[in-house]
Amino acid sequence: MIRAIYPGSFDPVTYGHLDIIRRSSGLVDELIVGVLNNNAKSPLFSVEERVKMLDEVVKNLQNVKVVPFEGLLVEFAKRMDARMIVRGLRAITDFEYELQMAQTNQKLSGDLETVFLTTSLQYSYLSSTTVKEVAAFGGDISQFVPETVIDRIQEKIKRRV
Repeated sequence: MIRAIYPGSFDPVTYGHLDIIRRSSGLVDELIVGVLNNNAKSPLFSVEERVKMLDEVVKNLQNVKVVPFEGLLVEFAKRMDARMIVRGLRAITDFEYELQMAQTNQKLSGDLETVFLTTSLQYSYLSSTTVKEVAAFGGDISQFVPETVIDRIQEKIKRRV
């Protein structure tokens, strides 16, 4: 059985994330979407809210499970009995960072492989940060995130102002 982890903060989940989730779930028996609780960042959504949003948008993918985690990815992978990490690449700058992380993870856990999927062209520009910036200025984010996420983003941004 091939079990992989697609880790990220998903703050918020975008169509780019969903593209990688759909495509990678077709390559493995089970895909665990690992929602990172990163204390170094100030996310728009709590981990619980991000998990709930992801659960809603992947509910039709039978082999996808959403699980929150904190700490080292390699330790999370061991707990989940996963031997593969999936990462999406949008640009060369992503590759440089992701290659460094993949090599670090390989040193920390020699039996953990990282697989890179290039983002579909239609999502190559898209990031959660961009979505939050567009939403903060009242822009239309419907082409960037699932419908169930739009109202949540707008409500969070209203509360922050």
